[in-house]
Amino acid sequence: MNCPINKIKGRWERRKNARPQELLAAALDLFVERGYAATRLDDVAGRAGVSKGTLYLYFTNKEDLFKAVIQEHLVPTLGEAEQMIDQYEGHSRDLLREIVMLWWQRVGDTQLSGLMKLMMAESGNFPEVAQFYHDEIIMRGNAMVERALTRGMARGELRKLDTAQVTQVIVAPVLMLMVWKHSFASCQNKPISPIAYLNAFIDVLLVGLLADRA
Repeated sequence: MNCPINKIKGRWERRKNARPQELLAAALDLFVERGYAATRLDDVAGRAGVSKGTLYLYFTNKEDLFKAVIQEHLVPTLGEAEQMIDQYEGHSRDLLREIVMLWWQRVGDTQLSGLMKLMMAESGNFPEVAQFYHDEIIMRGNAMVERALTRGMARGELRKLDTAQVTQVIVAPVLMLMVWKHSFASCQNKPISPIAYLNAFIDVLLVGLLADRA
């Protein structure tokens, strides 16, 4: 016979273990909705259904909470893309397309894309947060794209170019699409189709990158 006390204890333990994830989910919602400055820890705790004291058991302050959101939701996608480069056996043009589409699927087409708008709007007021995002996401993401370009050049699939500059050219339109989604997208009579936009961008990009111009 199962003891009712054990059932209650089991539910409580599962709830306790889930609390950091619930707090991170609530924080993501509020950071995207309100921005970094306007997000209060009291509101994060309330949306997660816990006390502010419980939040402090896991996160020391708002900066710590924001960093945890980045590490939980964005860093794994970069790791997945890096692994893709290591294991990819096909042509580099297809690899570049898959990397861009993976980022859009995992980040751009989700609520996470709102974090990019947040960083562009508020990074000047929160330099430590901006530095963390730059080091963990921007620098690592740029290095990943450079690796893909270097791979293509080494295989003779892409022509020789300045990988650092080309990386900026590749990254900028994707970032702008994410910012646009959270700013002017609702103002358009004919909304941009992100997938059509990205495919058109990659097609134009490859005309300049492919060694054989195929």
